[in-house]
Amino acid sequence: MGAQKSEQWRRNLAVLWLGTFIAGMGFSEIMPFLSLYVDDLGTFSQGELTMYSGVTYAVTFLVIALVSPIWGRLADRKGRKLMLLRSSAGMAVVIGLMGFVTNIWQLIGLRFLQGLFAGYIPNASALVAAETPRDKSGNAIGILTTGYVSGNLIGPVLGGILAQVFSIRWTFVLTGILLVIVFVLSGTMVHEHFTPVTREQQAQGGNWLRSFRNPKLIIILLISTMIIQMGNNSITPIISLYVRQLMHDVGPVTVVAGIIAALPGISTLIAAPKLGEYGDRHGTARVLVFGYAFAILMYFPQGIVTSVWVLGVFRFMIGISDGALFPVVQTMLTKASPQELTGTVFSWNQSFQALGSMLGSLLGGLVANWFNYSGVFTFTALTLLVNFLLLWWLVPEIRHWRQRA
Repeated sequence: MGAQKSEQWRRNLAVLWLGTFIAGMGFSEIMPFLSLYVDDLGTFSQGELTMYSGVTYAVTFLVIALVSPIWGRLADRKGRKLMLLRSSAGMAVVIGLMGFVTNIWQLIGLRFLQGLFAGYIPNASALVAAETPRDKSGNAIGILTTGYVSGNLIGPVLGGILAQVFSIRWTFVLTGILLVIVFVLSGTMVHEHFTPVTREQQAQGGNWLRSFRNPKLIIILLISTMIIQMGNNSITPIISLYVRQLMHDVGPVTVVAGIIAALPGISTLIAAPKLGEYGDRHGTARVLVFGYAFAILMYFPQGIVTSVWVLGVFRFMIGISDGALFPVVQTMLTKASPQELTGTVFSWNQSFQALGSMLGSLLGGLVANWFNYSGVFTFTALTLLVNFLLLWWLVPEIRHWRQRA
């Protein structure tokens, strides 16, 4: 019996690694050129194009921010496997249909539905955590994370190549087919030993924020997650348009945009473990200070570059700051949370991250419309500076990092 259970969690991990890899690749491969697709759906001025691109990106994240806690509660009652099937099947249909839209409003409507069906990766993480023996769960979650990150890195480059060789429309259809494969794998090969949580047990949870020693810190950290993600996503609606401008609309724009979009993920994958190890030895606050300072310094010059390759260097550097900021904020959240509320906190963290993605997409489009593409990078740097000053003022542990180092 023990051997069978051991085989099941290992098989779950292998299948869900492949599932998160395909899901990460599928979701990210359409992102670099979504604004170029918007441009194909009508005749827009530059201001209209940036605005519509911002809304197209933002609507998905708005819905994710609103529904993530609802899906999280339903997963506790009905099981994570059902949520995996809901997400992969819904996303396969919705993203596949995006290849057949004829106007911007149809695309925005499908992006709205995409937000409703999101949640494959967090539910895969939750299922692996629940089904894996406690002494191996940390390693299992780490392995699973490499699946999503690897897919997320390959996706933009693959999507750019597919869009260049075939067309943007076919890329949506192929992504839908990949997600059908994820649905079949999840339905036939993933096993869950699920004990449902009743409505009464959930209701007894009451106001979860009261259970924390320092609820103000939790709120500040959630807001910081939102702002960091807002900074990242303010660039998303304009990055392919900015690449096209720097290349003077000559050459394989979608391929280059895909490479530029993938660069931060590559450096995050390299930097995050080393920065985490450094933080364990010398204090997470020191890594946090470095992350904010480095990000602010790297965002400012991106708006004044004249070469797409120089832009690529700065985008690679941004991934290093991401490797410092996201893990440190999540580590601080974990340390400040009772163990029984870690899942609840991270579902809210996902909501705030999605909210940041939504605000970043909208504000990136607005700022590009009011000023120009370079204004978006200045806006992002200033936003991160304000966030850092807020943390410095409200979180004493950060102010005293020198004494603790």
